[in-house]
Amino acid sequence: MSDAPPFWFEKPAIAARSLSPVAAIYGHIAARRMLRSPTAKASVPVLCIGNFIAGGAGKTPTAIAVAKIARNMGLRPGFLSRGYGGSIKRPTVVDVREHTANEVGDEPMILAVYATTVVAANRPAGATLLEQNGVDFIIMDDGFQNPSLHKDYSLVVVDAGRGIGNGYCMPAGPLRASFQAQLSHANAVLLIGQSDAGTEVVRKSAKTAKPIFQAEIAVRKPANWQDKRVMAYAGIADPSKFFNSLESVGAEVAERRSFADHHRYGVQECRDLMEQAEKAGLMLATTEKDFVRLNQAGPEQQKLLESSEILYVDLEFENSKTVESMLQETIRRAEEFRLSNG
Repeated sequence: MSDAPPFWFEKPAIAARSLSPVAAIYGHIAARRMLRSPTAKASVPVLCIGNFIAGGAGKTPTAIAVAKIARNMGLRPGFLSRGYGGSIKRPTVVDVREHTANEVGDEPMILAVYATTVVAANRPAGATLLEQNGVDFIIMDDGFQNPSLHKDYSLVVVDAGRGIGNGYCMPAGPLRASFQAQLSHANAVLLIGQSDAGTEVVRKSAKTAKPIFQAEIAVRKPANWQDKRVMAYAGIADPSKFFNSLESVGAEVAERRSFADHHRYGVQECRDLMEQAEKAGLMLATTEKDFVRLNQAGPEQQKLLESSEILYVDLEFENSKTVESMLQETIRRAEEFRLSNG
């Protein structure tokens, strides 16, 4: 099962309403935390890519796509991540040849393929380490609600299929703080995909004159999946997005197995997946995040990985020129802040 309760993304009913008093307190505390003044400022521009809700919205593919555009502009981008789920606590430069997802988290293992990546619970210390490694433009993967490091620009990612859910804060809904409180700290909103839930977010954001960017998730090498019968398994925030992506490129998803976000597969789970797929005559398929968690996690995990095909996806902006303008605006704001603060 995914971590997010289904009622978070349904019309508010008894479960959400019964938790609303607790949610109001949680949202108030979270909103006040976001109002704190940052304790540190990096000497290079910082672009934060965050989301309004708990769980997946598409931050990691967005960060990668932004980094590619930044590099094409002559910048040396690097990623700053909390390293959720990793055991390493000190600020660390991720090395995909030496580290595992258990040590640094699954998302940093993906990010490190594309640019210098640092995991650090202490974001100011992580930013310093990135600068020491030659990075001149920091992309924060998450951290929108964390006030410790000054952000020159915050781009908030919204999955159009989920939007902001039922509109309640946790635990009654998926919001990390009230939508309006968070929106006031955002510089722009990125909508991935198209749906009614996403349209509602755009409508609310447009009232505050926030720039709204559009993007889509595209499967890499889609022809490889045409007419394949698969058992698809995923431990991500919203496994249905993975299943839908497979079907969009012509795969027949005969069996679906959903696990919690950042799930670490046990030995018996690996054996069960392989045995069930073989018995049903199905090809195993999983995500890139699951790939990095399985890799070097143990003999049975490695067998499952070697028996599986990986679905790779890329984020494609509707207009890459608007992203270039966003990066230039981030640099301008960083310079303006530096001059005004000595």
